[in-house]
Amino acid sequence: MGEKHDVRNHVKRHRRQLHDMTQQELAERVGVTRQTILSIERGRYNPSVGLALRLSEVFGVPVEELFEIELETGNG
Repeated sequence: MGEKHDVRNHVKRHRRQLHDMTQQELAERVGVTRQTILSIERGRYNPSVGLALRLSEVFGVPVEELFEIELETGNG
């Protein structure tokens, strides 16, 4: 078949453990709703490039530290 792309993210870990920030605080800093942050953290929504860049700026880390692509190759 083809390749499946899963995006894993570490937004929740950065937000809670490294920055002691609520979902609401992060949402306000990047200009989205708390529900958007919740959806990103649960892997239900992949942010736009612009939002991913704003998140990385807030946390002071490269985008690649927040998001990583896992490739799975399907067999037939």
